[in-house]
Amino acid sequence: MDNRQAIGSWLSGPRAAAEEAGVDFGYRGEQLGLPEEGPGSIARPGRRIGAIAVDWGLCMVISYGLFARGDQQAMGNWALGIFFVMSVLTVGTIGATPGKALFRLRVVAEGGERLGFGRVLIRSILLCLAIPALIWDRDGRGLHDRLARAVQIRI
Repeated sequence: MDNRQAIGSWLSGPRAAAEEAGVDFGYRGEQLGLPEEGPGSIARPGRRIGAIAVDWGLCMVISYGLFARGDQQAMGNWALGIFFVMSVLTVGTIGATPGKALFRLRVVAEGGERLGFGRVLIRSILLCLAIPALIWDRDGRGLHDRLARAVQIRI
């Protein structure tokens, strides 16, 4: 192997290097028994990021309009609290926040059933900490979803 191949595999990451070596990872969601494409398949990162941007924007508008009164620090703190409450209430009842509904996503348990209140609470707390949401597994699930045994699917 020449140096260009080594640099290329380093830049593209360990998964690409393993795939070049012949390892078959399958598609995202295969281990969970989900379809590869269409309704019921794992939500792609672009849709998930779009949904959380809509949700966060909505929380910022509510925070600014009702609580912050021009204080930027207070607005961010209120927005995080509103985001937590919105996540617990909407994911716990209908399985989707307003942003997820707009992007046609739903949060379900790994088996496909509705997510129970305890798991919704754990997921929401971890999501508000942000770090777990930035760590993904091979199926594209954030650590908050993995620890709550949840999965975001397309509807």
